[in-house]
Amino acid sequence: MSLYRDQAVVLRAWKLGEADRIISLHTLDHGKVRGVGKGVRRTRSKFGSRLEPLSHVSIQLYRGRGDLDTITQVETIDRFGSLRADPDRFARAEAMLEAVEQVAQDREPDRALHMMLVRALSTLDRNDSALVMAGFFLKLLAHEGLQPQLDECVSCGAGEPLEAIDFNEGGVLCRNCRSGRPLSFEALQLLRRILGGDLGGVLAESTGPATGEVDLLATAILEHHLERRLRSVAVMDQTPG
Repeated sequence: MSLYRDQAVVLRAWKLGEADRIISLHTLDHGKVRGVGKGVRRTRSKFGSRLEPLSHVSIQLYRGRGDLDTITQVETIDRFGSLRADPDRFARAEAMLEAVEQVAQDREPDRALHMMLVRALSTLDRNDSALVMAGFFLKLLAHEGLQPQLDECVSCGAGEPLEAIDFNEGGVLCRNCRSGRPLSFEALQLLRRILGGDLGGVLAESTGPATGEVDLLATAILEHHLERRLRSVAVMDQTPG
């Protein structure tokens, strides 16, 4: 049993009893942890609002004998106010949180993943491009060793033209081997730039026809590897445009 401090992003929260909540967090130094926020649903709670999903916080927890720690102190680092004021960006941010909750292992430190999430939320707070979420999903896949092969046909090794992508095959396919779903040259170039480290350059440019294609592709690839649909993406799909 011990007391520890960390930085965390609130991934999810759900009710516990009459006044408490269970809070799922991704922390900088302790990985994914779950803690109990006692009394946070009461209107007089000191830090209930600081434990809303999307909050980036400095937090103190008490580790007991069970799976749930107890949250004892919370200070806000960033609430990402622009995200909360924009329903579309908020839904995209929630999808990123959901993806991290699915991928991250309990109490397995992963500083790279944590910093990647914080940077993505900060970027989305300033930039409403659909490619922020898409870029995060693609980089998350690469972080997990699931990056699609984009340089040559995964079936025969041929080069351009590459005209399709097959999630089961793990990458792009040439005209002779094509299966899966069609892939435009412009979308392929965007995928290569994002995974090649030029997401900032991509976001600085105006969006084009390939933007929506990459947005859908990145989500579909991630959901394929998770073997489940992201709830937040499903909600976005059902929301009238």
